[in-house]
Amino acid sequence: MNDLHLLKELSKNITLLYVEDEDILRQSVARYLKNFFTNIDIASNGEEGLELYKNNKYDIVLTDIRMPKLNGLDMSIKIKEINEHQNIIIVSAYSDISNFTTSIKIGVDGYILNPIDFEQLNSTLYKVIYKINQFKENEGYKKNLETLVEQKTLETKQLEEEKVKNYQKTLFALVKMIEDRDTYTGGHSQRVATYSKMIAQYMKLDDKICENIYQAGILHDIGKIAIPDTILLKPGVLDTVEYKLIQEHVSLGVDILKKVPMFEELATCIEAHHERYDGSGYPHSLKGDEILLESQIMAVCDVFDAMTTSRIYKSKKTVLEAVSEIKSLEGKDFQKMIVDAAVAVLSNIKLDETISQLPTTALEQERFAYFYKDQITKCYNSNYFDLMLIKNSYNIKYKYIYLIAIHNLNDINIKYSWEEGNSYLENVSLNLQMMLNLNEVFRVYSDDFLVLTEEKIELDIEQLSEFIVRDDVSFNVESYNIEENKIFSFHDFELLKKI
Repeated sequence: MNDLHLLKELSKNITLLYVEDEDILRQSVARYLKNFFTNIDIASNGEEGLELYKNNKYDIVLTDIRMPKLNGLDMSIKIKEINEHQNIIIVSAYSDISNFTTSIKIGVDGYILNPIDFEQLNSTLYKVIYKINQFKENEGYKKNLETLVEQKTLETKQLEEEKVKNYQKTLFALVKMIEDRDTYTGGHSQRVATYSKMIAQYMKLDDKICENIYQAGILHDIGKIAIPDTILLKPGVLDTVEYKLIQEHVSLGVDILKKVPMFEELATCIEAHHERYDGSGYPHSLKGDEILLESQIMAVCDVFDAMTTSRIYKSKKTVLEAVSEIKSLEGKDFQKMIVDAAVAVLSNIKLDETISQLPTTALEQERFAYFYKDQITKCYNSNYFDLMLIKNSYNIKYKYIYLIAIHNLNDINIKYSWEEGNSYLENVSLNLQMMLNLNEVFRVYSDDFLVLTEEKIELDIEQLSEFIVRDDVSFNVESYNIEENKIFSFHDFELLKKI
């Protein structure tokens, strides 16, 4: 909406009630609205807004949702009880899923995302005002009923399309927010959507089905918004309980989407994207033709993307390896028709080689540290040592392990305190990392440190003694050749030490 002069001209006889509780925002938006509306009342909460509405007539009510005393939705519901045809525009943050669902049900005329985009505000106001003026100009609508109905239908359609776009933007923003939480999942939904649509088109499915499966692909993991970070962001393999919990994202996503009528069809498709052809999937153990065709297509694309994206505990497969594994799952996870189409389409996919689960920013590093950093020494822990060795087994980078075993640390704990012992370990860790100028230092077995190196190094025993030896505390250094000793996991290392 770029023609502000036209908007001002159309608004001169329009009355507006603006309700917002935040003082600075209310004053700022009110100043802006007064550029167009000469008849405007302003309220600072829902109760005040409702009282003004009862005593006055307004063409438009523009209200925020979250307010004290009476929120914007409850106020709007009461206003609709007074006048079911009242034009209402809602302002809300994109994360308020239940709120915009309720907005649909009560029949608002516009839904503007916070923070307010004045371009969107202008566009929404123009469409609502245009509708109001047209209605006022057609008091003799009985004589021109057919024209009025057509016009009303078009206007309603335009407003509905605008609402749909806003609701879609909100959900897509939620998907991006989910994927921004985890580097690994970044772009996953988009890739699954793209692959799914390509296969659907290859199978010559109806254009509407192809578009539905694309949108379902974008939204298929939306339920992960409710999965705790400790599970969703865990870089390692999930245990049994964690895996059960993350499976809940399917039902959570379906619950979110089924509350919005326009997305019910997509919810049905998403609900079965983890079902398997032989009945071994979840959440309902569906099998064979019980599984919607679109869900079967999305399932194979979800698996393909998982296989061709690196996780820290496993190497990604090539396209040919992934396609070969999908073939091997024919009749078990996927039916032959889906496998044939997937092989034909996915064999030519060019993968994004930049995707990695390793942290690349300071924020990701801190999230990563939650799982793999020792809180006392800030070194990596044995779990990360294990994953580094596993990763090293299929892409050799590190060739040597050095063990710095500290003895009699408990004497410091007993003689002084556990706090003193922790301080000692923290000092040893700091000096060790400065001495070696390496990040790959790990604390294991409570009192010991491991170092991974790409080349053989000579550790200066005298320099180590300066910050390790104290009271009765002593140490010794051992070195291990990773390839010669076939050390491909922490378990391998522990077995070697017992020999």
